[in-house]
Formats: sequence, structure tokens, C-alpha cells
Amino acid sequence: MKILRIILQLAALGFSAYVLWTQNFTLMPYVMLMLGMFMLVAGFEKIQSDRKEFWGYMFVLISLFIFFVSAQGFIVNA
Repeated sequence: MKILRIILQLAALGFSAYVLWTQNFTLMPYVMLMLGMFMLVAGFEKIQSDRKEFWGYMFVLISLFIFFVSAQGFIVNA
């Protein structure tokens, strides 16, 4: 789970750096999708730990919102 989180974190960072460098904002839904997947994995990682933290559930809720925003971005850009 930790390796997947790091891969998603680097992918989101790479996509965002590319978007900022080229000023090509059509890739923004992909950045949001990667960020949503990262937040979802981080939330599940916190929930699966011995202490069931509030922030684990909050990360999952935030990731659902980010998925919704990403889906809207895909629909608007299509």
C-alpha cells in the first residue's frame, strides 16, 4: 500500500509540474484524478492502521469530492 501511495504521489507531482511548466490546463482532470487516487489510498492506509483516525475517513471523503471534480473536468473538456 505504501509503494502504491508513493507511485501515485510522484505521478500527481509529475502531472502538476508538467501542467505548470507548459501552461496546458487541458491535463488538469488527470492531475485531479491522480490526486484523488492518492488521497483514497492514503485514507485507506490510515483506516487500516491500528488506530482508526478521523483523518483517514476525511481523506476518503475528500477523495470522493476530488473524483467528482475530475469527472466534471473530463465532461467539460470533451
